[in-house]
Amino acid sequence: MSKDFIEKNIKELLKFIGENPSRQGLEKTPKRVKESLKYLTSGYSKKINQILNGAIFKEPYDEMVTVRDIEIFSLCEHHLLPFYGKCHVAYLPNGKIIGLSKIPRLVEVFARRLQVQERLTTQIANCVNEVIQPLGVGVVIEAFHLCMAMRGVEKQHAYAVTSSMLGAFRTDRGTRAEFLNLIRAKSG
Repeated sequence: MSKDFIEKNIKELLKFIGENPSRQGLEKTPKRVKESLKYLTSGYSKKINQILNGAIFKEPYDEMVTVRDIEIFSLCEHHLLPFYGKCHVAYLPNGKIIGLSKIPRLVEVFARRLQVQERLTTQIANCVNEVIQPLGVGVVIEAFHLCMAMRGVEKQHAYAVTSSMLGAFRTDRGTRAEFLNLIRAKSG
């Protein structure tokens, strides 16, 4: 594929919708779109081991670890329109913990790919589960989808909520309830 493939095709797309790609406001649009797509899909080029960078520690801590309100931005694979919201991740350690800052970084790896929210939720949960093998993992994502707000059903206030519960979060109602209460709690 040539270096200018994307830019040439964006110019053709602009023509297809009835625009003039040579007009002042659009002259640099093909290059901007190429750079934007490169950034918005950068999760494909990231490796989990590089993201973790050894930040897995042996620790006898045995209570729930929760990182909530992680902002996510992703692209819907069906329409290439954004969806955005918050991701909440929790796990019950089993002798190992992960550096807290690594959890949002893991979320980002999967969010920066073409996605459906359901897959994004399970990919995050499965990744945490594989990396530290905890007693359980819970992930909840609440997101607003522009493909639902701007087109189709045009519902501007509808949020999608998905969850993935593994291990104790799936089998123990108390663990699940604790997690859900923690992410509902407002700070301050």
